[in-house]
Amino acid sequence: MLFDTHAHYDDEAFDPDRELLLESLPQRGVALVLNPGCDLDSSRKAVSYAAAYPHVYAAVGIHPENCAGFVPADIDVLRELARQPKVAAIGEIGLDYYWAENPPRKLQQQVLRAQLALARALRLPVIFHDREAHGDSLAIVREFPDVTGVFHCFSGSPEMARELLKMGWYLGFDGPVTYKNARRAPEVAAVTPLDRMLIETDSPYMTPVPYRGKRNDSGYVRLVAEKLADGSNLRADELTASHADWAEAFAKNYTITKDNAMEIVQKETGLVFAKVLEHAGVYKRTPEGKEAFLRFIEQI
Repeated sequence: MLFDTHAHYDDEAFDPDRELLLESLPQRGVALVLNPGCDLDSSRKAVSYAAAYPHVYAAVGIHPENCAGFVPADIDVLRELARQPKVAAIGEIGLDYYWAENPPRKLQQQVLRAQLALARALRLPVIFHDREAHGDSLAIVREFPDVTGVFHCFSGSPEMARELLKMGWYLGFDGPVTYKNARRAPEVAAVTPLDRMLIETDSPYMTPVPYRGKRNDSGYVRLVAEKLADGSNLRADELTASHADWAEAFAKNYTITKDNAMEIVQKETGLVFAKVLEHAGVYKRTPEGKEAFLRFIEQI
């Protein structure tokens, strides 16, 4: 059974079948769902879903795209919502600099700081949205060292990931880890311990392969989990990290499955040793030749 740590069932995409879908999730292998709010209205809905379904929990917050009309009294509303049963976090909050029409950056930062202060006061974790705002996001969370949570759908660099991990944060992984051209997510996964990864769908968005383009829901969270656990990320394990460049180079030439993986590794290992033997014959059996040969060995 899996836990989808981020899904928006208040979205209108679920209007036709929301109740039926939420009721069906345990039968589809989803034990728990966390539904974050993005404004006061959706936060209230998240709380209502948590009250109606045993396997649904809520988070309450104001998303940076929705903070234009923010007033200080909104924090009081969030505080009361956060005290309701099964509210597990403050979120979805953060910074979003992607769209030019988004609220001004200074306002986003003001609303973010107010919600981080609320999370600190209530001793709740936060669900953090960071889009094209990596520097400011990192700087502001450093102002609140006693507040942590998850950087949802993390899109920063491996270096930023390491900094957040040191600070006690978790990182969220979604459908994009399954996309063919995804580069950043696998790189971040490589530096993230398994016990600091959270799997999520961000439903109804970012549907994983092979259902990309369709409406997403928590039943597909298993595809994210399987991608992260399939062992293809050699850099995540110190025992295989030193061989990652070699393996990634030859992997492009095959369709690797569980059935043929060992055969392919044996073949490629044989090619490496053939190369070693081929070059061994060109080095003289002198101290200088031995040093040259050892330098060659270190390069392969």
